[in-house]
Amino acid sequence: MVGSKEKRDKRLQEISLLRTIPYSDHQRWWTSETVAVVTGANRGIGFEMVRQLAGHGLTVILTSRDENVGVEAAKILQEGGFNVDFHRLDILDPSSIQDFCKWIQEKYGFFDVLINNAGVNYNVGTGNSVEFSQMVLSTNYYGTKNIINAMIPLMRRASQGARIVNVTSRLGRLKGRHSKLENETVRAKLMDVDSLTEEIVDETVSEFLKQVEEGTWESGGWPHSFTDYSVSKMAVNAYTRVLAKELSERPEGEKIYANCFCPGWVKTAMTGYAGNVSAEDGADTGVWLALLPDQAITGKFFAERREISF
Repeated sequence: MVGSKEKRDKRLQEISLLRTIPYSDHQRWWTSETVAVVTGANRGIGFEMVRQLAGHGLTVILTSRDENVGVEAAKILQEGGFNVDFHRLDILDPSSIQDFCKWIQEKYGFFDVLINNAGVNYNVGTGNSVEFSQMVLSTNYYGTKNIINAMIPLMRRASQGARIVNVTSRLGRLKGRHSKLENETVRAKLMDVDSLTEEIVDETVSEFLKQVEEGTWESGGWPHSFTDYSVSKMAVNAYTRVLAKELSERPEGEKIYANCFCPGWVKTAMTGYAGNVSAEDGADTGVWLALLPDQAITGKFFAERREISF
C-alpha cells in the first residue's frame, strides 16, 4: 500500500513538472485567436481547464448552466488577466444549445477546441443508487452528444485540425477492476470498434434504462460500482471511438480529432471532496490533449497523459 502511494505521489510530481515545461514554438499551433469552449466550467476540473488553456494564451469560453455562478467564475479569471468569456449553456436544453451556437457564430464565427466536462453523479462514497439514472444518462451521454452534434459545424477548418475532448472515467472501462461490465454480449459489441456504431451505443443505454425501470438491472451484468455513472461514461467512451472514426474520414484541412480522458478521483463537489487528486492535476491531461501538436491522435482514451485501454 505504501509503495502504491509513493508511486502515485511520484507520478503527480512528474505531471506537475510536465505542466511547467512550455510548448516550443514549432509545437505551438494555436494563437490568442484560437477559441476553446469548456462545458460545465464554473468550478472544479472544468474551471481549472479554462484557467490552464487561457494560461497557454487561448481565448476560452467558460460555460455554466447557472448564469450567475458562471459569470462570477469567469470574472475571477478575467481579473487575473486571462482572456476568458462566458455564456450560459445547459446541455439538456435544446434551446440553450441553439442560443449558445448562435452566439458563438455571431461573436467568434467559429471555434477550435471543445472540452465536454459537464456531467452529474448522484452517488457518493459507497452508495450505489440508480434512482437518478435517467438524469445521469441524459446529461453525461445524451447531453454530450447533443452539444457535439450542434457545434461540429462551427469548428474551424484548419490544417492542424479541430479538437474534441470528452471528460470520462476509468469507471467506464469495459474490463475495469471496480466496474467491469459482466454482460458478455454487450461488452463484445462495445469492444468491437470496427463494427461499433452510435446506434449500438444508444441501444446499450436504452437497455440499461429499461432494466432500471423494470427493477432487473442488478442481474443484467452491469457494473457494480457507481452503476449509472459507470454506464454513462462507458457510453461516452464508446461514442468517442465512433465519433473519431467518422470524423477521420474528413478531407485534409477539415479534420476533427476526438479523444477522451479520465481526470482521476478528483477533490471536487462531484466526489464530495473525497478524491485524492487536485483539480489542477485532474485537468492537466485534458488540456494536454486539447493542445497536442500531433493531431493524428484520435479515438484514444488517456489518463495522466498516457493511453489506457477502453
